[in-house]
Amino acid sequence: MAASLVIAALGLAGCGVLVDARADRREAEAARAYPPQGQLLDVGGRTVHAVVTGSGPDLVLIHGASGNTRDFTFQFVDRVKDRYRVIVFDRPGLGYTDRVSPAYEGAARRDAESPAEQAILLQAAAAQLGADTPLVLGHSYGGAVALAWALERPDDLSGLVIVSGASNPWDGGLGFTYNLTATRAGGVLAVPLITAFASESVIKGAVASIFEPQSPPEGYLEYVGAPLTLRRDSVRANGRQVNTLKPHVTEMATRYDQITVPTEIVHGTADEVVPLAVHSEPLSRQIPGAYLVALDGIGHMPHHVAPDEVVAAIDRAATRAGLR
Repeated sequence: MAASLVIAALGLAGCGVLVDARADRREAEAARAYPPQGQLLDVGGRTVHAVVTGSGPDLVLIHGASGNTRDFTFQFVDRVKDRYRVIVFDRPGLGYTDRVSPAYEGAARRDAESPAEQAILLQAAAAQLGADTPLVLGHSYGGAVALAWALERPDDLSGLVIVSGASNPWDGGLGFTYNLTATRAGGVLAVPLITAFASESVIKGAVASIFEPQSPPEGYLEYVGAPLTLRRDSVRANGRQVNTLKPHVTEMATRYDQITVPTEIVHGTADEVVPLAVHSEPLSRQIPGAYLVALDGIGHMPHHVAPDEVVAAIDRAATRAGLR
């Protein structure tokens, strides 16, 4: 019996080694295929990846969950760089930006960056680039980070644009995958399997579900760098950030009436990822003077499927802020 247990343990250990080796190879391939597009800044000892282009008033773009700078540089940046200096950041733990929170810093430390911690790091990075009071646009989870920027650094931005933003508490949970990858056991056991074996069809299906009821633009899947998100550290960071978001937005929502910068909100009526009625409709009432554009029949990715409406919101915020 003891010998059987030893053999079984050695077999499991061997499987773990093989999984880790395959995950190592896939992570190396992702880095080669999707290198940093911009510059790597040292911000208080943390690396922050920033893509900077264009000229005019400063505009910061903050991507959502499972994303990176490529979500905006695919096509959207080209629509605004003729009249804004555009700064696109990788959020902490994703793309090529370091985590804010060291992993497992004592039993009492939750291992996830809050929207406020992320906002403070990105605001410092923007200031390092000379963007002292930019317009700040956040999409999806990035919307929560943009809102935290306005709450935590109110003198360090000119206006807000929230696109399909997660802003208010919701009923229920987030599903099995997020719950699994956010745990320590899931991070150790399940995440390496995801990195090693996630198939092209699984990735394609996940991207398609984010765009529903629309479809991803031609070439988006090949460009966006989904393999970067499937790296083990990024899967863990993303899962923990999303899984701990609700208490943060619950607290933040009690302070939205303190936001005084011009705020434009764009949200699709068919968004089932971050529903309009739960998030942006109440947000439009919580922020004094906020203006909401509800896009009929549009899902979670307006900056790709209805980009003119998002650009118009940026221009309105700039005009209201006296930047145009």
